[in-house]
Formats: sequence, C-alpha cells, structure tokens
Amino acid sequence: MLNIATHSFTDCHALAEALAERVAAHLREAIGTRGRASLAVSGGSTPRHFFARLSHAPLDWSRVQVTLVDERWVPESSERSNARLVKSLLLQHAAAVATFVPLHQDTAMPEDGLAALSASLDALALPFDVVVLGMGEDGHTASFFPGGDRLADALDPAGSERVLPMRAAGAGEPRITFTLPVLLDARALFLHVEGEAKRRVLADAQLGLGAGRDYPVRAVLERARVPVSVYWCP
Repeated sequence: MLNIATHSFTDCHALAEALAERVAAHLREAIGTRGRASLAVSGGSTPRHFFARLSHAPLDWSRVQVTLVDERWVPESSERSNARLVKSLLLQHAAAVATFVPLHQDTAMPEDGLAALSASLDALALPFDVVVLGMGEDGHTASFFPGGDRLADALDPAGSERVLPMRAAGAGEPRITFTLPVLLDARALFLHVEGEAKRRVLADAQLGLGAGRDYPVRAVLERARVPVSVYWCP
C-alpha cells in the first residue's frame, strides 16, 4: 500500500500558498529542534509561484541550507539553469540570507566536477529536512529519466553515491542528480504536480497501470519511508 496524501487545489496560487506554509512549518521545526534546516527543491517552470511565496515565509532563513534535487549541467548564466531560477525567485526577500549549495561545477561535463561537488556537499546537513520533487509527463522525477544511462544506479536502494550524472533522450543537457536513497531519507517529502496530463501520469504510476509500472516516479512512491504529500492543481 503506497503511503500518499493528496492535496488538490483550484489553481497554482492556492497550491503555492499552502505548500509554502507546509514547507516553512517543517523548516521552523527543524531549526527549533536541531538549530538548522536543509531544503532540496526542484527546478523547471512548475515551482515558480511556490518559490515566490516561500521566499516571504517568516523564519530564520540564516539557518537554512537550500540546494536542488537535480541540475542541468549548464552555467548559471543559462536560462536553463535551475540554480538561476532558485536565486531569482526563492533566495529573495526573507530567504535572501539562506545558504545556497549549487550542484553545477565549472567543468565541461558532470563527471569532471564530481570531486569538487562532493566536497561542497560535505557541508550539507543531511538527511534533508524537506525535499520537494516535481514530475514530468514522462514520469521522471529529479533526473530519474526513463532510459537514463545511470537510472538503475540512481534508483538502487542500496546505492552509496549521493549524486550521479545522468544522460537521457528526454533530459536535454547532461544532468546531475541526487540519488533515490538520499532523497528518500528526507524527513518530509513533497511531490508538486500541476496539470491534467501529469495527474493522469501520476495516477498510472500510483496504480502501476501499463507504462506506469516503469515510471521512475513510482520508485519514489513505492519506497518512501515517510508519507509522500502530493500537491496538485489543474
């Protein structure tokens, strides 16, 4: 039985407000309990309103570390950069004093940047207090793409790597992604999904119907150790 709690909203603004409130509450709790908090978010177009709302949340952002669940291997000057998105929308206002830990390194390929990235990740407070995942219409989440060259390694529940490079036909650029064990170790796990097409993909993944049995997002739903809170709007 999958441990999923679904929250549906009429539009992206209502969703963004509710999700931001929930995430902020978890961050405050982490700060109160452990003195600091860590948050891993997804890029792409879906979280824009959520980022903008969360950036105003009243909490001690100076004690929060923010990173990405995955990143396209492009510099921050690229419009495709998830780091650029996070800095422009989330790390603003109250959240401007948070510590950002990027995944991209100044190397031609992700494999060349793994040593430097590993050193920077040592400063992250793991396990994550909050992970907010997205999902594509092909059933991918993070950079767990169908047909990805390191997909099996990234989804291996016994894997010991924190991050892995990923290449796939649907990914565009080479990517870097946190692996499934790291993401599932989070104290709170959210899945932010918008649109009817993605709702149908998620339903197939939940039920294991047809192609849904092989959607990478199903690995998250099946193996999650905490309830997966799905936030959806049309």
